[in-house]
Amino acid sequence: MAKSDNKTKPTLVSPAEFVAAVEHPTRRADGEKLLDWFEEVTGYTPRMWGPSLVGYGRYHYKYDSGREGDMLITGFSPRKANLVLYIMPGYRDMSDKLARLGKHKVGKSCLYINKLADIDMEVLREIVEDGFSYMKENYDTWPE
Repeated sequence: MAKSDNKTKPTLVSPAEFVAAVEHPTRRADGEKLLDWFEEVTGYTPRMWGPSLVGYGRYHYKYDSGREGDMLITGFSPRKANLVLYIMPGYRDMSDKLARLGKHKVGKSCLYINKLADIDMEVLREIVEDGFSYMKENYDTWPE
């Protein structure tokens, strides 16, 4: 199998500058809060991954197919439609936490919320800490 490069890679763009340029005022304010919040929860400094993902940490994955690469451990993106939070490796058995979180939708490893005011930040902390711990225990990780 030919190996293709992962399109989502770390960049040199400043996460603070990226968030400051978000047009939607609520997304921008929530993004500014999340910059510090994720750093406090993870102990890692934010880094841009691609043009729109603010990531904390890095992990290395390798699929059975032989494809491998690096990706952020956790992070967020203040998109036009909603905030997207990346919870790696997904939600294994987090139904009890998700039930207490507040208004949200989930994808495979994405948590979609309209605004931080819609959710319980302490429950979000439990979810992020759970995913973060799992990744550190099961993958090679770095604090990048």
